[in-house]
Amino acid sequence: MKRVPEDESQNVADYPNNNTIFTVWKFKENTEIKPAFERICALIANLNHSFIIRTPGGRSSCVMGIGYDAWIKLSLPTPLPKELKNFEPVAGSKHTAVATPGDLHFHLRGTDMAVCFDMLTAITEVLYPVADSLEEVHGFRYWDGRSILGFVDGTENPVGNERQGFAVVDDEDPLYKGGSYLFVQKYLHDMQAWTKLSTEAQEKVIGRYKLSDIEMSDDVKPENSHSFLANLEDEDGNDLKIVRDNMPFGNPSRREFGTYFIAYANTFSTTHKMLERMFIGVPSGNHDRILDFSTAHTGSLFFAPSMNILNDYTAEPAS
Repeated sequence: MKRVPEDESQNVADYPNNNTIFTVWKFKENTEIKPAFERICALIANLNHSFIIRTPGGRSSCVMGIGYDAWIKLSLPTPLPKELKNFEPVAGSKHTAVATPGDLHFHLRGTDMAVCFDMLTAITEVLYPVADSLEEVHGFRYWDGRSILGFVDGTENPVGNERQGFAVVDDEDPLYKGGSYLFVQKYLHDMQAWTKLSTEAQEKVIGRYKLSDIEMSDDVKPENSHSFLANLEDEDGNDLKIVRDNMPFGNPSRREFGTYFIAYANTFSTTHKMLERMFIGVPSGNHDRILDFSTAHTGSLFFAPSMNILNDYTAEPAS
């Protein structure tokens, strides 16, 4: 078995690519799942190594997250990651961050959709007998990194070495160094209502100017704007960040337009605090205005273990 450093993370800190597939799987009841999981652990390393070699620039990756229930069913290490649990709804006076099931989550990135397609085909061959696919979302890069709402997405993301620092567990939980908390939500947008707003009104919802992507000054930005409520600081004024790899998706002929929100973080509490600010509001009732046009249809928490932990559960050489 190939040895890797104890704290080598999965490729959670990579930048979003042009094409992405997100999938959520749930194990079937009364099914022997450990052999399939062991094969998946081997497959992840194999897919990552293979497509780094096969694709121009090597910008392809497969990341697996594991949910709380699956962690228990698979008898993975104990104690569990400190903040891994089943996500519970965050309910505000008007909008709710719903909670939905999921045992495994796969985040597949590639410069070409063929890469993502082939990776998912290989994963499905292993999982299909023992698990059901609950979600499969095909994301794509929209113009210059914009969401379908027309604004650049992820401007506040950490860059460079900061991405690893904010996305990957370190001394917060020494047993799980190199791991990452992975939270996902599938949002659908009411584009008919959104496009009826003037550009100025849309900018006040987001808290940024649409064309330039420049953030509004504090004396102009509404306190229920997305950028005001989604950005966090600790008690000392230091930024609390997550690494967002959001991607647009859609089926125009069905009038379906969405954003798949995906966040990697070294603690889930940071992401949860952001959700509370958005859905409950600051003060309570002053919810994020973007939620009047964007509805969360899913919400699931996973943990993406280090490659060393995945190697421990690999049933065959991961090379």
